[in-house]
Amino acid sequence: MNILTILHSLIIGPLKLFFDVIFSVANRFLHHPGLSIIFLSLAMNFLVLPLYMRADALQEEEKEMEAKMKPRVNQIKAAFKGDERFMILQTYYRQVGYKQTDALKGSVSLLLEIPFFIAAYQFLSNLSILQGVSFGPILDLGQPDALITIGSLTINILPILMTVINFVSAAIYTKGSPLKNKIQIYGIAVIFLVLLYQSPSGLVFYWTLNNVFSLVKNIFYKLKHPGRVLAVLASICGLALLVFGIIKAFPTPKKKVFLILLGLAFQIPLVLQFINRHKEKKDEKAVTITRQDKWIFFAGCIYLAIFVGLTISSGVISASPAEFVNLSAFKNPIWYAANSTAMAVGTFVVWFGIFYALAGNRLKKIMQAAIWILVVTCTVNYLFFGTKLGSLRNTLMFDVRPDYTFKQQMVNLVVICAVGAVAYLLYRWKSNIAQTVMFIGAAAMLIMGVYNIIRIDKEVAPLRSRIEVSNQDIAQIPLSRDGKNVIVMMLDRAIGQYIPYIMNEKPELKEKFSGFTYYANTMSYGGATNVGAPPLFGGYEYTPKNMNARSDEPLVEKHNEALRVMPVLFDENGYEVTVCDPPYANYDWVPDLTIYDDHPDIHTYITGGKFISISSLEQMEQLYRRNFFCYGIFKVAPVIFQEALYNYGTYNNSEFFSTGKGGSIGEQIMTSKYTAGGLSSLFLESYSVLENLTNITVITEKAENTFLMISNDTTHSQTLLQTPDYVPESSVDNTEYEEEHADRFMIDGRTFLYETDDQIMHYHVNMAAMLQLGNWFDYLKANGVYDNTRIILVSDHGFELRQFPDLITDFGEDVLHFAPLLLVKNFGNREFTISYDFMTNGDVPALATEGIIMNPVNPFTGKDLQDTSAKNGKQIIAISDWHTDINNGNTFIDKGWISVHDNIYDMNNWCKE
Repeated sequence: MNILTILHSLIIGPLKLFFDVIFSVANRFLHHPGLSIIFLSLAMNFLVLPLYMRADALQEEEKEMEAKMKPRVNQIKAAFKGDERFMILQTYYRQVGYKQTDALKGSVSLLLEIPFFIAAYQFLSNLSILQGVSFGPILDLGQPDALITIGSLTINILPILMTVINFVSAAIYTKGSPLKNKIQIYGIAVIFLVLLYQSPSGLVFYWTLNNVFSLVKNIFYKLKHPGRVLAVLASICGLALLVFGIIKAFPTPKKKVFLILLGLAFQIPLVLQFINRHKEKKDEKAVTITRQDKWIFFAGCIYLAIFVGLTISSGVISASPAEFVNLSAFKNPIWYAANSTAMAVGTFVVWFGIFYALAGNRLKKIMQAAIWILVVTCTVNYLFFGTKLGSLRNTLMFDVRPDYTFKQQMVNLVVICAVGAVAYLLYRWKSNIAQTVMFIGAAAMLIMGVYNIIRIDKEVAPLRSRIEVSNQDIAQIPLSRDGKNVIVMMLDRAIGQYIPYIMNEKPELKEKFSGFTYYANTMSYGGATNVGAPPLFGGYEYTPKNMNARSDEPLVEKHNEALRVMPVLFDENGYEVTVCDPPYANYDWVPDLTIYDDHPDIHTYITGGKFISISSLEQMEQLYRRNFFCYGIFKVAPVIFQEALYNYGTYNNSEFFSTGKGGSIGEQIMTSKYTAGGLSSLFLESYSVLENLTNITVITEKAENTFLMISNDTTHSQTLLQTPDYVPESSVDNTEYEEEHADRFMIDGRTFLYETDDQIMHYHVNMAAMLQLGNWFDYLKANGVYDNTRIILVSDHGFELRQFPDLITDFGEDVLHFAPLLLVKNFGNREFTISYDFMTNGDVPALATEGIIMNPVNPFTGKDLQDTSAKNGKQIIAISDWHTDINNGNTFIDKGWISVHDNIYDMNNWCKE
């Protein structure tokens, strides 16, 4: 993050974000980018109108002062020369109260226009939603308009029209001005013509609308009280929105409420005009602004910048720093907090400060009180409302969308109004108390933010070297044509009960999975990885009950030991061993491969995220840079606005649902039962590994044996995929396919439910994993390494989806939560079969070593791995907290225990302990 990035975040970033939010909100209602551009232009011009009016007033003041001084200045210049002239001019300027810096007042409008132009240029030039969209005579808003074509020559009319309007506006605005001012204005118009001639027509259309507004504004300036006229026009527009919002039927009441609130907001200029006129009549005495007044305002701005930008963002990251680290290219997540802080400083200090500096003294007094009330209400909102929104993903989306009841909204509104009233009374009583409170609060928030930053840096520091080492080599999976190969692949959260339905929908998979036996009567020892994975990799010694029995050893050491059992055993028996992504190794989110350092012959890799494209990584970076600040605004806002600000987790990103090059990477949003927009980065990180299995498989002619242990999260990262191929798309629409194939979920009279988002998405990702693995198996067959390879596909646990009504216990537990996938292909097998023998995922070490390692024993305990008698009789399943940063003592923090006998389908066999 260099100085230019910081400057961009300070000045341009807030404006660009504001453009994005307004455009996104408009497009949700208007459903056409062209109409949304018109709304964007109107909204921005009305919102910044006070700035430009004040800037123009300053320019007029400077022109009047220059005209007043000109005769005397000319006399001095004619009578004196050199230093004497300079000294006399300085004396004269001091006498009349003129500073040479006042000359800059004439350039304030231009200086304001530059950042707004840059923000508009960056936003609209790269807005992929404009690509291919026509509007009136414009065929493509994402390209130059090319409205006139003469042979091979195309002429863009919009830039020319924009310039003509600019000239007319300038002629009115500069009437009676000196020639140098006219040259400056006309010169700028020509520069804009050159800059925008080949730009996308959407951008030029926006700037043309701005020029039309400027022309209208300049005409109004020739009227008496132009501000009042513009306020009346804004009020009329607001009334139209109010009427539309009241009489129009919307699918959700939130859109109606939004339009009504927007209509009311457009009444603000008229109200301010009335207040200003009333006060002018009531009190002609000038209002003065003291240094303390300025400190009060900027104390509030500084507090909000630190609180919203630094404290909130760093607090989110510090809760789980590793989740915000990309495994392909290390970047310290403190920079996301730094960027959020820069955006907040730009918004609250820079732009609020500019508005304050250009405001009249009376308005400054209002802004001072307003910033204090804003500080108090934002703090109360953050501390006491919206605190129980559920788990927050690393994409800054909640597992369950925030949805407040009308009662909750009204309670929040009443509390905020009451708190705001008390704050205002305190401010009127002793404003210096408000200043002190805000400075102390800013200092406290800064300390908290810095503390979080130190924590983040400390926790991610070890990841840097680990990721840099893992990035030096792309994983290689060696498989021998002449030796024996053993593959154990854990598919996190894969649902075993889906297999018959997957094979029913895609019959060709039976051939691809030839030789596999599907074990339909399989259970796991918990519903989370920290309790389900240890027995899978280490055998029955590592069930939750047996791990708890070793109460003098930390859970993390027992977990690491389980992850090492099979790799070390196969290594000791002469196998070439490869381990990829051992889950929760060393209880780290990013697997700590150093647990295998004592065994240098074991090859270890991290594959997750290694096959994501550079453009996808850049989009994730953009998402973090944008959304951490948006999340801070969301958290401090009144709850009545939070759902609109959150907007299904997009934070009003206009590019989210774009199928082009926009920022759709990050998280997917379900728009209906069978449609969705956006791409899940978590899914892509794992799915891309399965896509690339053929690329990282190395076929060798050596007569050596190989062992691969790999974990993959494709089946854990639920997302809606495009049917019939079940592939990720930016825009998914499965409506037609689902209607045509609605009967595919009934087999032998047994149907599983396919209704909720979770049920649908879990099925999709399981299907996607099987399809990609089927492609890999075809590759192994074609290269002569299938028959001599034993393959075990297994999951650590299932998930509570309530898709099978006959698998709900009498005490309400969903058996699916503890029904993992278990598919086993032995050497030479070529027929797909189904077995109902009772199995657990603790059988995996025995299945992996059977017949190829004589008398296999646990290398750490000496116990026989082929002894699976532990699964006979009652089995104990742990309901445990999955957070390894919490559940990391010597024994599991359990939430209860369940026992089951040898048939998971018989609900009489299930009992709550």
